[in-house]
Amino acid sequence: MPEPDDRLTRDRWIELERKVRRQTPARLLQGRSGQAYRTETQMELREAHAAARDAVGAEFNLSIDLDSNLVRDLKLFEVSSQATNKEEYLLRPDLGRRLSEDSRAAILERCSKDADVQIVIGDGLSVTAVMKQVPALLPLLREQAVLRGWTLGRLFVVRHCRVGILNEIGDLLTPKIVVLLIGERPGLATAESLSSYMAYKPKSGDTDADRNLISNIHARGVPPASAVTRIIDLASAMMKAHKSGCLLRDDSRTLE
Repeated sequence: MPEPDDRLTRDRWIELERKVRRQTPARLLQGRSGQAYRTETQMELREAHAAARDAVGAEFNLSIDLDSNLVRDLKLFEVSSQATNKEEYLLRPDLGRRLSEDSRAAILERCSKDADVQIVIGDGLSVTAVMKQVPALLPLLREQAVLRGWTLGRLFVVRHCRVGILNEIGDLLTPKIVVLLIGERPGLATAESLSSYMAYKPKSGDTDADRNLISNIHARGVPPASAVTRIIDLASAMMKAHKSGCLLRDDSRTLE
């Protein structure tokens, strides 16, 4: 039996490796030097870990972290959860789910109630994700919502924000749908990933089971334009079904 062509085998392996890498940002097929990663891989991991730590530890600043034209045109303003700084936010997740008293008053004063869609930006666990994804996603999301004939509540940003703050926003402003664009917990693949949490008429006592999620919004995951389409389609399904979360996900006819 003839020996296999080593060159052909090597070329096929290289092509397979390229195909795998195109499908995922995960560090697959990195190779080793003895029992350890190669030096290049070790340095990449350290760089990614540093980027993740910076994204988690950074304090959001509306006047610096978002484009000034975007802030001006959309009349964005900033409020805060009950966590007073990033350290407290990380140690006390419960405080990130509730608005401060001053923030509640500011929202009630500046925002209209009973909108079809209330969009909120939260720093979450990655300020980097908000900086990178929101400027591309937000204008397109608003445009598509207006084309559907939906009324939009005034946009605002929540510092030290956790997903559960959806409930309080629902209690305060009673919109049909709340869309929370929030930075995801960074990993070693990317520190720039944004999530869109959505709920139909959120209220006190709701849990993750009452919400829907579109995650991994970034250049190598779900691109902002594709995320907007999914958000709009999901919001439309919520309005038709008058529900969200597990109840909506299980209704395949509604999602179609």
